[in-house]
Amino acid sequence: MSDIIQLLPDHVANQIAAGEVVQRPASVVKELLENAIDAGATNIKLLIKDAGKTLIQVIDDGKGMSTTDARMSFERHATSKIQKAEDLFNLNTKGFRGEALASIAAIAHVELKTKPKGEELGTCIKIEGSKIISQDFISTGEGTSLAVKNLFYNIPARRNFLKSDTVETRHIIDEFQRVALAHSSISFLLHHNNNEVYHLKSGNLRQRIVAVFGTKMNEKLVPIDEKTDIVAIEGFVAKPEFSKRKRGEQFFFVNNRFIKSSYLNHAVVSAFDGLLEQGSHPSYFLYLQVPANTIDINIHPTKTEIKFDNEKALYAMLRATVKHSLGQYNVAPVLDFNRDANLDTPYNFKSSTKTAAVPTISVNPDFNPFKEEQNTQPNFNYKREKQTESWESLYTNIESTETNKTESLFEQVEEEKTQKTFQIQRKYVMSLIKSGVVLINQSLAHQRVLYEQFLESITVKEANSQQLLFPVKISFSSAEIEMIYTIKSELENAGFSFDEFTKDSVTIKGIPVSVTESKITIILEELLNDMNLEVPDASFSHFDVMAKSFAKTLSIKTGTLLSEKEQESLVNNLFSCKEPTISPFGKATFKTLTLNQIDNLFNS
Repeated sequence: MSDIIQLLPDHVANQIAAGEVVQRPASVVKELLENAIDAGATNIKLLIKDAGKTLIQVIDDGKGMSTTDARMSFERHATSKIQKAEDLFNLNTKGFRGEALASIAAIAHVELKTKPKGEELGTCIKIEGSKIISQDFISTGEGTSLAVKNLFYNIPARRNFLKSDTVETRHIIDEFQRVALAHSSISFLLHHNNNEVYHLKSGNLRQRIVAVFGTKMNEKLVPIDEKTDIVAIEGFVAKPEFSKRKRGEQFFFVNNRFIKSSYLNHAVVSAFDGLLEQGSHPSYFLYLQVPANTIDINIHPTKTEIKFDNEKALYAMLRATVKHSLGQYNVAPVLDFNRDANLDTPYNFKSSTKTAAVPTISVNPDFNPFKEEQNTQPNFNYKREKQTESWESLYTNIESTETNKTESLFEQVEEEKTQKTFQIQRKYVMSLIKSGVVLINQSLAHQRVLYEQFLESITVKEANSQQLLFPVKISFSSAEIEMIYTIKSELENAGFSFDEFTKDSVTIKGIPVSVTESKITIILEELLNDMNLEVPDASFSHFDVMAKSFAKTLSIKTGTLLSEKEQESLVNNLFSCKEPTISPFGKATFKTLTLNQIDNLFNS
């Protein structure tokens, strides 16, 4: 029998490794930015074209690399960060696996330009699919510039799995924000398709958060600062009134590395217990410093999951610290049992020269309480007359009341004979049909109705727009403004009208007829969250997501009382839809109970 096991070629092994390291353009962005930080850069530029599919370039002013190091950096498992296995448990750098550049070079066209400080000439290396095309000495600035072009050019199947440019751009911005928030002392610049998205100057944590998420964020922040032997915690949480329906602005950083931890998130949420509305999530930017030998960050290729030695202690400290800050800054109600001296009664009259005034009493000696009664004879007939009239009147009222009750009940019975719909627990609408009854979920049914209406308005006919008397200016982060601008034409088709776009705000002068002014911000925030969903790249996708988002935000909610006319209108509109059986999100809008099914309930 011939041998069938053989070693994989290096370029195939690199492509397989790339499957773990490089899942999408944002993965490349993360690796290149972290390399620039490890190189000691103080200024980092990120240039993106076509959501990273055409170009991802990172330029830094770090220490650069020698010719040998530049060549070695593209070899598998080549790293300057660790020398022995024990180093994995005492890491103070970002990248350490030694797979990033090798994996990226296996699936893209890569051009590296680098020069160490003090050298006259730098090195330029060009690689395509793990093959070195050229290596030359060039004149370049100190630091490193690494350009990744045509990502997944040799793996078409992987490229086809990428999402729309909007979604991929959102992922890139997410990675950029995480790195920028972790390193406020470094200046960052982000350009997408030659448009400046972020220009972040070096500063403190508050300045960096405000620069990333807009000036309105400044008033929302409550500072956190606590140092113990186990952990040092600093950062900010947002005030409860600024909580959001989606888990967007939630950031944990451990030793300046972004992580995800549902366990620590629960600690923060529990500190807000009693302060948040149901379904709302707090925003926070929390930075934890722990000894490097007490964490393990080598449990996932993305290095966003960390294992702690003492999770329970961290949980308790984090919860107590956030709760303390909320109380300290009068965000949370605090019961103070210490006596306030200002509220004490000043019992110092004994030592005072003042004396209390003696109360005086005046008496009228000529007062005769029987004088008026003696001069006036009571009219008993009048009293009897009044009493009789009162009793008769009372009897008459009772009789008329009973009559009105009987008539009202009769009218109600007559009305119920003709009523065809009934609302149950302000959640369902029951409609009578010949074969039985139909139970309709009022919220899901209204979502279906609104979805088809909005979809028709956006794609088929021009939507009606109402002009606002006073334009509304809404603040967003630069990334959110970028997303709104990319779908500006679709929003205009839906009935929105825009006046001005700035880096951190958008001015709206017209809205769809079915939208109230008070819901503009909610609708756009929900839409931005929904745009982050994994939507395939199709010309129809933006319209579909937009219609679904509008329908979900504006639909009748559970707990809303509907009049009989509103119930009938909902039923009629639902069964006029093209797909009345399911909501836009695939849930059943109604269920039918036949008379036989109802009979079986009582015969079983």
